[in-house]
Amino acid sequence: MDELVVSTVVYRPQHEVYDFLIRFPRYAKYSDHLREVLTRPDSERSNTRYGLKFAWWKLTYTVESEVTDTDRPHTIDWRTIRNLSARGRWRLRKIEDDSFPVTAPDTANAATRVTFEAAYDPDSANRGNINLPRFVSFGWVIDRLEPAIRKEAKETVQRVVTDLEGRSRPVELTVEHHSG
Repeated sequence: MDELVVSTVVYRPQHEVYDFLIRFPRYAKYSDHLREVLTRPDSERSNTRYGLKFAWWKLTYTVESEVTDTDRPHTIDWRTIRNLSARGRWRLRKIEDDSFPVTAPDTANAATRVTFEAAYDPDSANRGNINLPRFVSFGWVIDRLEPAIRKEAKETVQRVVTDLEGRSRPVELTVEHHSG
């Protein structure tokens, strides 16, 4: 499994950040490659399921996912249930006033450390659902997709921070990627 962890500080109260992140259908507006988020009603379970339709290069692909657990306002856990083996979570931690980063805006009166974690197996993608152009191998696509995933995670977090805070600012991101 590959792992990706992206973390930053958002200058909003923890409960506001949680309420913002729990609304998955709005994620498509932050991502260059996530085209649509479809809510999938599931009468047998209380968890919410989503169809995440991605487009990158000449490919489109839909991943089915679900929220598996929540602990308001601390965590949102999720996993994919079809077309890719992945799981992850959003973690939120309140930052106390005396621990605000020195780069905090003067107007900041609350801060939350937001961390997005994902563990995924790129080889688990359902190849039958991907129509590759002639002479393009699945391995070639995976080799180019990995850096695109990291770049997309960074850009998405930056856009979320801008929307949450109501203004654009340089966002310091910590990004870790481990290939398994």
